[in-house]
Amino acid sequence: MKKLYLFDFDGTLTYKDTMFLYLKFYDPLKFNFQFIKHVPLFILLKLKLANAEKVKKSFISSILKGQRKSRIEEKTKKFFENYYPEIIRENALEFIKNRKSENTESYIVSASLDIWVKPFAEKLGMNLLATRAEFRDDIFTGNFLGRNCNGTEKVSRIKEAIDGKKFDKIIAFGDTSGDRPMMDFADESHYEFFH
Repeated sequence: MKKLYLFDFDGTLTYKDTMFLYLKFYDPLKFNFQFIKHVPLFILLKLKLANAEKVKKSFISSILKGQRKSRIEEKTKKFFENYYPEIIRENALEFIKNRKSENTESYIVSASLDIWVKPFAEKLGMNLLATRAEFRDDIFTGNFLGRNCNGTEKVSRIKEAIDGKKFDKIIAFGDTSGDRPMMDFADESHYEFFH
């Protein structure tokens, strides 16, 4: 039986949201300054009066825009070494380890940026579908390539990735409303399964 496993990353496999964690790790001073500047936007977001993708792009961009790819990769490597496996839920690690058979394919499907999720996906032996950072001449533009990988975009990206492949069962794991479309797409879904 060929199975496809789809895992949300932040909150599902991890104990905490990695965006703030990574950006703070990248540049603590800039992070604190930009966080304060973005508080009104975060409040509007909580009240559902702001576009999540725009706020996210603005915040990430305020810290990482203009950074060289090599510097970002260097920082990401340190971030990964610093936080793996601590931020990954223990029972999630156990579950993933036990599923590494010939007949399964696994994906991390995350709204977080590919920049910092990639090493975790590689370590866990999974494919990655995430929001893609745009680089021009090896400099981060502050923009995303395509859409924020959340909600229905998760499903679009999954369909694109598995195009032409046949699975007997699709199993999804999530913990927020942004994972709902992916969970509805799956044959079997688990909400806050590793909590």
